[in-house]
Amino acid sequence: MKAIPKVGFVSLGCPKATVDSEHILTQLRAEGYEIVGSYQDANLVVVNTCGFIDAAVEESLDAIGEALAENGKVIVTGCLGAKGDVVKKAHPQVLAVTGPHATHEVMSAVHEHLPQPHDPYTSLIPPQGVRLTPKHFAYLKISEGCNHRCTFCIIPALRGDLVSRPVGDVMQEAENLVKAGVKELLVISQDTSAYGVDVKYRTGFWQGKPLKTRMTELVKALGELGVWVRLHYVYPYPHVDEVIPLMAEGKILPYLDIPLQHASPKILKAMKRPANSENTLERIQSWRKICPDLTIRSTFVVGFPGETEEDFEQLLSFLTEAQLDRVGCFTYSAVDGAKANELADHVPEDVKESRKARLMALQADISTNRLARKVGKKMIVLVDEITPEGVVARSAADAPEIDGLVFIDDAKKLAVGDLVQVEIIDSDEHDLWAKLVG
Repeated sequence: MKAIPKVGFVSLGCPKATVDSEHILTQLRAEGYEIVGSYQDANLVVVNTCGFIDAAVEESLDAIGEALAENGKVIVTGCLGAKGDVVKKAHPQVLAVTGPHATHEVMSAVHEHLPQPHDPYTSLIPPQGVRLTPKHFAYLKISEGCNHRCTFCIIPALRGDLVSRPVGDVMQEAENLVKAGVKELLVISQDTSAYGVDVKYRTGFWQGKPLKTRMTELVKALGELGVWVRLHYVYPYPHVDEVIPLMAEGKILPYLDIPLQHASPKILKAMKRPANSENTLERIQSWRKICPDLTIRSTFVVGFPGETEEDFEQLLSFLTEAQLDRVGCFTYSAVDGAKANELADHVPEDVKESRKARLMALQADISTNRLARKVGKKMIVLVDEITPEGVVARSAADAPEIDGLVFIDDAKKLAVGDLVQVEIIDSDEHDLWAKLVG
């Protein structure tokens, strides 16, 4: 009997890259390749890279080098592969290099260097495909690319303009995931609220009924599948207001991940982002009136070229007034190819780091106070992990890997993926502690 070809896989980068990896792994398994967990057992290795910031480029190049040293036969894909000949210059011995969202190109390279005849007995995969996430949650990518041209970002150069997936395909994948036991769908893209813009919100079909290729209609349909639906990477277009009532009604999770980036109109203009923070504050207040349980996560960049102390103070004032639940902060990184690198008045590194520390200290106080208000309240949580110390779960306010956790005391007979009611008994600046109800 012919030995089954074995492929090792290294997946780096953001959730969008994770979905790309899942598509490639699904196709590999569909064609009968075995996925192995060590370099030594693999006939070749695929490395899915990230190339967004310098640290990610370095990590990706190191991972490629390690794979070459340990195995010798390496195919590179992902965002770093789209950055010209960076990979080939650093590692000329790689077998092939592709950009992101390139399952077909990766498989062509695999076929060339590790042929595998089709075998109907080994080419069987579950309908939900191969996943890198735990069985109880999954990322659902609804589009690829982005139409914005933010001056600090090179995503459009790496992944191209917006291309929305057909709404019927998205719903079919979502249904397959739910049937496979997924309890939480995390909707991702480069710009979730732009879904359907490229096809002029074309009407598709799902279960024989018309369904518009548009965020509101999509998430309303997803909300009917009976699982948690969480929205990520939501650009604050006006029609985002339409999904807040769905959250208030319990159709989708009351959670918005909106990367606002800054609050100074001058800096937002230089970033080519919407430049009206007062309007953003008004909308946040309006959303919370409609849906008091709404959790808002955002990310900000400090030390952008031209950022003065006054600009930074505007950002701190915005955070104080907005009282966001979850905040991430990054210092500006001069990403190769970003237009912002050409701007004047770059901020010294020590000033960037100081501003980041000040912002995160302020947000720590805000987060501590907001989480303290939850003590004594009851809520439904999703069990993520069972450890010797106890049960680790998440609430509707917590996305996996980036937000807080809920630790449950004296919880027995629970399993990963269970949805259970708890009462919150303690909190700190990030996490909650709870006890089972009933």
